[in-house]
Amino acid sequence: MDSFCKSVRDSSPFDSIIFDLDDTLYSSKTGIGEATKRNIDDFLVEKCGFPKPKASTLRSELFKTYGSSLAGLRALGYDIDADDYHSFVHGRLPYDVIRPDPQLRNLLRSINQRKIIFTNSDENHAMKVLDRIGIKDCFEQIICFETMNPNLSKSSRPDEFPVILKPSLDAINIAIDVAEVDPRHTLFLDDNVRNIAAGKAVGLRTVLVGKSVKTKEADYALEDVHNMVQAIPEIWISGAKDEQRKISRTRSEIDSALTTAPVGA
Repeated sequence: MDSFCKSVRDSSPFDSIIFDLDDTLYSSKTGIGEATKRNIDDFLVEKCGFPKPKASTLRSELFKTYGSSLAGLRALGYDIDADDYHSFVHGRLPYDVIRPDPQLRNLLRSINQRKIIFTNSDENHAMKVLDRIGIKDCFEQIICFETMNPNLSKSSRPDEFPVILKPSLDAINIAIDVAEVDPRHTLFLDDNVRNIAAGKAVGLRTVLVGKSVKTKEADYALEDVHNMVQAIPEIWISGAKDEQRKISRTRSEIDSALTTAPVGA
């Protein structure tokens, strides 16, 4: 791994790229996000006994304060099993609305750097989404809820092990350690401004997805992940013997490869 990273870094400023999953690698317009929110509201009503009219507001407050409803409920003393929660919230999702994306697959396959998924979701959800898009084999590693919270099932009380998720710095540092990346040479893509700020705080190079204007913590902004070639051509830079770096393939050549290369080629 070290020799690989060195050879990539000799040419591109990035030797690893960390991708968020939901609303980053597929569009928020699929409705998966809204369906997830409705399922969380139902969980708060059916499993926790909260009044239905207050569920949506409570979900929003838990997310803002604790990073997720599950984290908030456990912090408040509710003995919620994480597997039961994820089974309820994600098990009802209409995954069939997520379509294969051969253009994204070709884009990812044109990137030589290590590619890693970093999501707050559970592994089962991540695998289903990646499989639906058709890009599961494009990533060497998935860092997910279970990665960040390995001891949660061993807790004797809900607040014994706080749930760790983005945007906490603990979560970002766990991802860096598990992936064994150098943040100075790692690109981090996420659609959440708070996650981007946390990534920047630990030294990652950051890309805010879904926005055309950068925040102060974002090094780049992408309206759509498919625009990486245009917005971050440095990913595809190849080494040169002189001090100037040159792009190994012209942008038109890359664009042609992404749109015409057959899936699985």
